[in-house]
Parts: sequence; C-alpha cells; structure tokens
Amino acid sequence: MHDRERELERLRRLPLAEWRPVTQLRARTTEVTRTAVPAVDIHNHLGRWLSDGAWMIEDVAALLRAMDDCGIETVVNLDGRWGDEVTANIERYDATHPGRFVTFCQLDWSLLADDDGVDALVASLEDSARRGARGLKVWKDLGLTVRDAAGALVRPDDPRVVEVMRRAGALGMPVLIHTADPIAFFEPLDERNERLEELLEAPDWWFGDRSVHPGFDELLDAHAALVLACPGTSFIGAHAGGAAEDLDRVSALLDAAPNYVIDIAGRMAELGRQPRRTAELIARHSDRVLFGTDAYPAEAEHFRLYARFLETPDEAFAYAPDEPVPPQGRWTVSGLGLDAATLRAVYRDNALRLLRLF
Repeated sequence: MHDRERELERLRRLPLAEWRPVTQLRARTTEVTRTAVPAVDIHNHLGRWLSDGAWMIEDVAALLRAMDDCGIETVVNLDGRWGDEVTANIERYDATHPGRFVTFCQLDWSLLADDDGVDALVASLEDSARRGARGLKVWKDLGLTVRDAAGALVRPDDPRVVEVMRRAGALGMPVLIHTADPIAFFEPLDERNERLEELLEAPDWWFGDRSVHPGFDELLDAHAALVLACPGTSFIGAHAGGAAEDLDRVSALLDAAPNYVIDIAGRMAELGRQPRRTAELIARHSDRVLFGTDAYPAEAEHFRLYARFLETPDEAFAYAPDEPVPPQGRWTVSGLGLDAATLRAVYRDNALRLLRLF
C-alpha cells in the first residue's frame, strides 16, 4: 500500500475525539468590549457551593474591575445556600460592595424526608430573607434526585413545593428555578446523541434511564404546573426556561404565566444555533427575558462573548473559543443583533424591575 493510501485509510478510521476541523469560513468578527448599557448578570456563582469549599472568586476586586471594564453593573450570586452560608456570602459581596452584588439563598430539599419538612423549609426561607437574601435559587435536583420519606421522587409541582414557593412570593423573593437539563441528556446514550462527547466526559449528567429519572417533557410539564400554581410568586426559568431546544414550549408558558420570566444563562450553544427563532422569542417577550451568563469563575471574556452574541449579527462563531472541541455540541453560533430598546430591557430593565432595584 502506498503512503497516500495508508494515510487515507488512517483518516477513514480517525476517532471522532481526534478530529479537530478548522473552519475556513471568512466571516465577520465584531469586537464587543462592553455591554451596550450597564447590565445585570442575573445568573452566576460566586460562593463556595460549586468549588469544594473555596470561594469561587478569590479576588473580588479583580472581578469588580472586570465588571467595570465590560459594563456589568450587578451580578446575582446564586450560592447563598442557607444559614450562616447566606450571611457569609452577603457579607463578602452584597454588604461590602453595595449595588454590585445580589445574593440568592437555596433550600435543603432533603428536609422533605422529615415529617415537618415543609415547616422546616419555610423557616429556612424566612431565616435567609432576614439575613438579607434577595431571592431563592432552586436547583435541578428537585425533580431528578430529591426523595421524600416514602422514597418517592419529589416533582417541582409537588403540593409541598408549591406551599414553599407561595411563601417565597409572600416574602417578595423571586425564585430562579433550574428544571431538567438539555433534552439530549434524557435521550438514549448512543451514536445518535448530539451531546455524546459531553456525556462521556460527565456520565452523571445522563438521565435517560426511565426507571430512575422522569423524562424531559414530564419535568417541564411539572415546571409549568408549579409556575401556574403560584401566581403570586415571580419565577425566573433558568437556562431559557429549561427548554432552549423547544422555544415554542418556552413561549407558551410565557404567554400563560405573567409571573414568569426566563434567563439565557448557559444556553448560548442552543440559542445561537437558532438565532432567528431566538430573536423572535425575545422580540415577542422583550420584557420577560433576562441577561445571564452562568460562566464561572466570572471573567471579562465571558461577559464580552455574551455581549457579542446579543448585540451583533456575526455568524458561525465559537461559543467556547478556548475549547479544542465545543463542549456542548460540534456546532457554531450566530449573533442575535438585538435592537437598542430590546438590549436595554434584556440587559438591565427587566432585572431591575424583578429585583426591585429601581
């Protein structure tokens, strides 16, 4: 076999993990260094919850400089947890740098395994509010792994959850809720799964075993039922309402529930591969969509990439430019090119109204 034939045969058998295509598209590149208006990042992590006990941000002054350089006025920190951890986060961020940070608490849903679980959760929520938490973050374990004393999976629309969420509304605390995960995480783990590489790197993110986990649509139906059952509570549907690949579903809940808004955090990959549909949804619901990044530790490059996505009509650019393989799927994204009024609403006004910062 000649050398050329051997090389062709090698390439035919090249493992996907070793394929590193370099685009030859000579597309427009727009440099955006600052958001068009001072912005509120409604979805980020600054605490110790996701970093093995160390503060996610070691140098708060450096973060503030990056925020100033990029036009970020305020960052919402979702890592308050409960008890003394709420106080520690508020003292480190909110109290020391007024106006620049807003901390949300969380709840220990494992308390639902106790007979007085609902009362304990309400007491924890009220305690966090007294400590200065401005909202509540609900993570995806509610619906996926949280079980009660009988061993039953607790769905987001469980009556016990509804009771707690109604109390959040009475306290004036918006609820940022993350339900489910990308649809591919609930699909069979095989050669047809578009997030196969990501799931092979993080197999715990696969929820496709129906004997253990509910399906994607079941979870999103429960998400909608919870929102509709609590009209006095303001909900933020994290990650494009948990359904960035099904914007018709997202739009339907926005139509049905005046107390519901969404953020775009962590979903540039999904939204950017359908830029016209995403821009259409934002135009229709321009007062119900919030800027957020969920990029941590927060750095200037993350803020600027999201600004490019929202503000420019650039096409086919990398949503994770520093990664050799795109982590959330082998595709590129295109910008939304939103107009000035919509950008002001998404970047700033919608969040200020929700957080009562006007």
